[in-house]
Amino acid sequence: MDTGRGISHTGACQGEGGSTGSAASDSSTSGSGGAQQRELERMAEVLVTGEQLRLRLHEEKVIKDRRHHLKTYPNCFVAKELIDWLIEHKEASDRETAIKLMQKLADRGIIHHVCDEHKEFKDVKLFYRFRKDDGTFPLDNEVKAFMRGQRLYEKLMSPENTLLQPREEEGVKYERTFMASEFLDWLVQEGEATTRKEAEQLCHRLMEHGIIQHVSNKHPFVDSNLLYQFRMNFRRRRRLMELLNEKSPSSQETHDSPFCLRKQSHDNRKSTSFMSVSPSKEIKIVSAVRRSSMSSCGSSGYFSSSPTLSSSPPVLCNPKSVLKRPVTSEELLTPGAPYARKTFTIVGDAVGWGFVVRGSKPCHIQAVDPSGPAAAAGMKVCQFVVSVNGLNVLHVDYRTVSNLILTGPRTIVMEVMEELEC
Repeated sequence: MDTGRGISHTGACQGEGGSTGSAASDSSTSGSGGAQQRELERMAEVLVTGEQLRLRLHEEKVIKDRRHHLKTYPNCFVAKELIDWLIEHKEASDRETAIKLMQKLADRGIIHHVCDEHKEFKDVKLFYRFRKDDGTFPLDNEVKAFMRGQRLYEKLMSPENTLLQPREEEGVKYERTFMASEFLDWLVQEGEATTRKEAEQLCHRLMEHGIIQHVSNKHPFVDSNLLYQFRMNFRRRRRLMELLNEKSPSSQETHDSPFCLRKQSHDNRKSTSFMSVSPSKEIKIVSAVRRSSMSSCGSSGYFSSSPTLSSSPPVLCNPKSVLKRPVTSEELLTPGAPYARKTFTIVGDAVGWGFVVRGSKPCHIQAVDPSGPAAAAGMKVCQFVVSVNGLNVLHVDYRTVSNLILTGPRTIVMEVMEELEC
């Protein structure tokens, strides 16, 4: 990362001056519960929006190490420069709006002044930082539930996972549903819970915090054949201006609404996809928004360091390998073998890294999003993965490689081998 140590910025820790009616008890309880739910939804939206912004600012070097009075402040940004950036990238119409947007993030504890001397976000040359970049982000119960739910969502959305399916309940068909009993089995199988009882307790917490919900909102979570959905679409790309919308996201009835439990739609025209053609000419449709999230995911989808959201339908991914023939690790390492080594440094953007890994001993690149960072770095299908961040992975399967990438830093260094005549 460009540390920018040779650039001096003034004002790291010093700023420029100047700167109900009564109701019946049952309805009151209901109103209180609804208000709490809306607050949880707003909090979740701010968390996702803030994380997407953080990753974009890292990518564009707005966040970097800076010096002031011979002291280095790691991973920070200058308030005035950020406001310029927000206006330039049409995230805010004017400076006043940009300040309001960043103040929303500050009020939620997502960003803070590097010396914690200014609670208000100011349009001056002050240094601010995302708390996730300095490890001071408060992990209260709500945030923990949100992060747990996000990780589960990403694991379920991986291409090889079939738990989320269109299903019918009471004559109505719903998208991306899971059956309660099957979900409990999966949680135990994936090591998310040690017992079925513990898995059920986890689901109760996810419901309490508004992460999952019965498809028609008629039932609590019970170990049964009832259908449930994730209330929040973690992958929709947020606009910062949404932070100023006082309406609860659940009240938005558009197809982009992250909290709208939609019935199945047959309109696939708006999905963003690219085609990857194997040597057998079979076509795989892989949605470009299917890069998975910042949280750890036990499988390899589109590797991503950020939550990206979409109203697109589930991905259609042909599981067949793009390789012309099986290749062993020993063959790759044979002296004089027709393979060339290449090393890529891939920085995940606000959408993701943009590639799919498959296979075992060695793993190979199954698909590459042509608009993603991996493609920009030179990654191609059919390449074999040799190492990830210096760790040799020639003798492991794609799940291990996936875990290394998804639990590692946003910037990954990958060494691959490519057949000279592939």
